[in-house]
Amino acid sequence: MKKEIKKKLKSEVREFIEAALFAAFIALCIIRPFIVQTFKIPTGSMRTTLIEKDLIIVNKFIYGGKIPFTDWRMPGLRQPQRGDVIVFIYPEDQRKFFIKRLIGLPGETVEIKNGSVYINDAPLSDSVFNKIYYYNKGDNAKEGQKIVVPPDSYFVLGDNSASSLDSRFWGFVPKNNVLGKAFFIYWPPQRMRVIH
Repeated sequence: MKKEIKKKLKSEVREFIEAALFAAFIALCIIRPFIVQTFKIPTGSMRTTLIEKDLIIVNKFIYGGKIPFTDWRMPGLRQPQRGDVIVFIYPEDQRKFFIKRLIGLPGETVEIKNGSVYINDAPLSDSVFNKIYYYNKGDNAKEGQKIVVPPDSYFVLGDNSASSLDSRFWGFVPKNNVLGKAFFIYWPPQRMRVIH
């Protein structure tokens, strides 16, 4: 009788360990690289859309998740679009992740004039851009300066233009550095919402 109980217990422990290992494999090798990932907002550069210590979920599937240790991507649902809040690998330090709003697409001319962003000499009219006063700061946003976004790159800005380290200072985000679209704040509970 004791042997049967011991054998059954061993079998149940083994099944539990196998299930836990399988779940960890799915989470680490499929869900995190290709579907969703969580991030914590470290600075106020995206205020008031995102504030320090917000915990967010980033949709990697929408643009196509990167295959680890390669430059290849899975097929995505769509390309990044103007206005998307994106998480990307910081071009000047591959160990850091940044989050900003996508402003300029490949081949477009970007200019910041009188607090507004102009794309190809036309002001952005979407309400998300009209709520923000954009400052002429950095080497890529001087008064009267027009910047052309290179192929396979993006121009990004923080929603808190007064204190955001963004494309105005360090340049463009290579398309391959984009990890995904920030789509939901899940913590703290009072800030839980879809990100626009």
